[in-house]
Amino acid sequence: MEFDLNNQGDIDIMGLKRMLEKLGEAKTHLELKKMIKEVAGEMGETISYSDFVKMMLGKRSAIAKIILLYEDKAKEPEKPTGPPTKKTFSDLP
Repeated sequence: MEFDLNNQGDIDIMGLKRMLEKLGEAKTHLELKKMIKEVAGEMGETISYSDFVKMMLGKRSAIAKIILLYEDKAKEPEKPTGPPTKKTFSDLP
């Protein structure tokens, strides 16, 4: 959360740069891009929370699986927006 500069639940290149500088491991812009690609994949420009946990604990870690399981369960289901869909007589039980 400390390095999520835009409060969207992910770490972008500037957040990663600040994190590594704080750890005393400053990297170049190209090195940072390479790190993000390794964690998030070719299309990723940010590191998501779940990718960060997997990276830190390892993909096969039982702890990572438990953390991600509870994170998913804690999320509230999305509520539909807009007016409800129209019902017909055939929709009745």
